Amino acid sequence: MSAPAPIVASEITGLVLAGGRGSRMGGVDKGLQNFNGTPLALHAVLRLGPQVGQVLVNANRNLAAYESFGVPVWPDGLADYAGPLAGFLTGLERCETPYLLTVPCDTPLFPLDLASRLAAALASHEADIAMVSAPEAAGPPGASAALFPQPVFCLLRATLLDSLVRFTQDGGRKIDKWTAQHHTVLVPFDRPGDAADAFFNANTLAELQTLERQRS
Repeated sequence: MSAPAPIVASEITGLVLAGGRGSRMGGVDKGLQNFNGTPLALHAVLRLGPQVGQVLVNANRNLAAYESFGVPVWPDGLADYAGPLAGFLTGLERCETPYLLTVPCDTPLFPLDLASRLAAALASHEADIAMVSAPEAAGPPGASAALFPQPVFCLLRATLLDSLVRFTQDGGRKIDKWTAQHHTVLVPFDRPGDAADAFFNANTLAELQTLERQRS
């Protein structure tokens, strides 16, 4: 039996999720807040771009600002800021490649080999979805940090669109409830050399400023 064909970068569309309310940041548009002088969403576009064939942004306000990043911008098709799964749906509807890779705008240090590692796992397991599993926070030196699923970091087969349409039409909004319906492989990001804060997400302006100071 032959090994599955590897997935190459040109077969993947990257999607930056910037469509939230930013409620924990006081209602500001999170994707437009600066990280080391660059808007978070643009930082994600630049970090993701070399890993994939093309990049889209999912945003629901200030669309002209996002369009200035030079990539297509699409708002949710679902009403009332329906959460990240609404962004997944928008991305799958607009995806013209066999795979879609989702990343949130508020995690500026995600790995530069994110796409390749998720793609390798998806192909080798012949899965429908490859999801990151990573530490949520750095632990004491030398300690093994517990790994947790990071459901907004997913590589999806574009053929899952019909399934997600049905799920959301039935009122579903939780990523994990939808991914549980499909063959999902968890991909650990805890190799030696993997940054412990690679998947740290800045939920508040204070957290963003702290991360910025640590990485400046």
